[in-house]
Parts: sequence; C-alpha cells; structure tokens
Amino acid sequence: MGLLIAAYASLAAWLWLTLAQGMFWRTDVRLPPRSAPARWPSVAVVVPARDEAEVLPRSLPSLLAQDYPGEARIVLVDDGSTDGTADLARRLAAEQPGLPLAVVTPGEPPPGWTGKLWALRHGITRARTGPDGQEPEFLLLTDADIAHEPDSLRELVAAATSAGLDLVSQMARLRVAGFWERLLVPAFVYFFAQLYPFRRVNRPASRTAAAAGGCVLLRTEAAVRAGIPDSIRQAVIDDVSLARAVQRSGGRIWLGLAERVDSVRPYSALGDLWRMVSRSAYAQLRHQPLLLAGTVAGLTLVYLVPPAALFAGLAGPASAESTATAWGGGLAWLLMAGTYLPMLRYYRQSAALAPLLPLTALLYLLMTVDSAVQHYRGRGAAWKGRTYARPSDA
Repeated sequence: MGLLIAAYASLAAWLWLTLAQGMFWRTDVRLPPRSAPARWPSVAVVVPARDEAEVLPRSLPSLLAQDYPGEARIVLVDDGSTDGTADLARRLAAEQPGLPLAVVTPGEPPPGWTGKLWALRHGITRARTGPDGQEPEFLLLTDADIAHEPDSLRELVAAATSAGLDLVSQMARLRVAGFWERLLVPAFVYFFAQLYPFRRVNRPASRTAAAAGGCVLLRTEAAVRAGIPDSIRQAVIDDVSLARAVQRSGGRIWLGLAERVDSVRPYSALGDLWRMVSRSAYAQLRHQPLLLAGTVAGLTLVYLVPPAALFAGLAGPASAESTATAWGGGLAWLLMAGTYLPMLRYYRQSAALAPLLPLTALLYLLMTVDSAVQHYRGRGAAWKGRTYARPSDA
C-alpha cells in the first residue's frame, strides 16, 4: 500500500511539473527578437582563466574573431595558472589578428572571495578603464572553455538593446561525446531548467532569477548598480547569484539556450562530472541539512519511485493493488521520459536515453550527498587546486 501511495504521489508531482513548472521541459527559449541598434555600443569581454591551456586554443580564437560592428576588446584574467595559460593567450592573439587582447593577473584572492569572482573583479576593473579612458557600455563575461560563433557578440548585444535588457545569458551547449557525457550532461541542463524555468526567469515581474555563467552579457551601469562582483564575492554558484543581484537592483534579465555558443571542455570520465556537480551542489541548498533531506526525499519520490513501482507492481502477485501500483509508476515514468525528450533532441542524442533518467537522477542524488559530506569534513567547495572555506569560516 505504501508503494501504491508513493506511485500516485509521484504521478501527481509529474503532472504538476509538466503543466505548472514554467514549461521547463521546452527547449525553444532562444534569443528574443532583435534588430541592429542605430549605434553599436562598446563592449569589453572579460575571460577568467585558471589552468586553461588545454581548451584555450579552441575558445580564445573564437573571441578574437568576433565580427562586431562596434568597439570591442578582450581582457583575459590569468588567475594563478601554472600551465602557461597567459603566454598561450598572448601567442594565440599574435597569431590571429582580431579584437585587441590584454592579459592581466590579479594575484591570489583575499579571504572572503572565491577565485573566479576575484578574477572577474580584476578583469572588470581593467575593462572599465580602457585605453581611451572611456567605460564600455556592456561587459561580456564568458568562461575560458566557451567557444563563440563569429556573430555571437553581435547577436547578444542586439538582443539586449532591442528588448531593453540589463543581462542576457545563454546556456552554452555543453560537450556531449563519451558515454558519461551522454548520460549526464543533457540531464544537467534539464535539472537546471526544472529549478529555474527559463520562461519564468524571463518574465519582467518574476522573482525567479538565474543565469548561465559561461555566457553573460551585462550592462556596465547595471553591474555598478548591483555592486557586481563585490556584492556576491563569496558565491560559489556565481551565475545565479549574479542574476539575483541584478534583478534585485531593478535590472531586467533574460536566460535561454544557445545555438552558437558551445563549451569545449571535455568531461570524459565520471569523476570529472562528479567533481563539477559536487563542488557546488550543497551550496545550492544553502548548506542546510533540512534542505538536503528534502532534496533527497524529493528526488527519490519524483525520479526513483516510478520505476520501482512499475517493476514491483508487475512482479508482485496478481491483484488490483499491484496493477494500480504498476499503472501509477508507469505513467509517472512515461511523463518523466516524455519531458526529457526535447532536451535530448537539443543535444542530438538518442531518445533511448530518456527511460534512463531515473539512473541519472540517482547519480546526481549521490553527488549532492557527497557535496554535503565534503562540506562537513571541512573541505568546502574545491575547484582547480583551490578549496573554499565554509561561508561561516570565511
């Protein structure tokens, strides 16, 4: 009887998610309608980079080659790299004429700052004091593993100026090549959209705020008004915190999926993806044990109960209760897989992966628990050789 109740509770949850959670499963939220502005505003591109020599040859040339009608320049912030990132960036710029590039080094972050935000602060400060003494009207904050098509900057600026937006962010299409990437990467974006439905984020009066840190176009005046990045200096999940700060200061934000902005970072092994998720999963839950317990219970009910109920109902003795349990679990699983199909199509993956979403959810559940375990062991969020203290210790 308990599994029967859980099966129909899961089915009810999936009906609500499908119909009432901002149509999170749809993948047609792309850049809003736009036209070329009468005058193209100036832009400074800020790229924080720490030990990015592996991916920089595939990403930096795409920024240097931007076909932008207005004034634009690039500031790459070498955040304590030990692999020659700064020298490689200078060499790539010398080999490929394009947008002017400056490489700067901020030094180690002081207490109370995460490394990326400290690098962004240094880069934004440098970008706002350009060689002509003029402050750029927009800042493009983009990660060192993100490759842009030649018209990317032009389209982002046209979208911002046409719609009067202060922040325009695109969720870069992540790399999907190996087995683990196929199993986990589309689901990562699917779960993100479930937490922060893009349509809800984009409503002017919405309280839901989010951005994708790999590609964020930000009005400089909005950054100043929101105190970016100083106001979010301790944030591990910096993109969501940035969007919230801009929204709270009265700015208009927009978030959608990208067509021509791609991440080139490989996550070939399960351990690579595990570390990417676990470093910030518990921070997403604000380091609250009750939120962790609720998340584990919620993931279990929504993603794990449906297959368990279907198989238990089919394997159990023939009875009305077993039949009802199997139907409840099967219908919930069908809705789950159906809402996942658009994301699989966006990533050009086989529909056969859709029924495997419960397994993927189980792995994310374990990553989240591991994130909490690492936090309570005092290891905080670790990334590229840095371990950040718990917020209370900073």
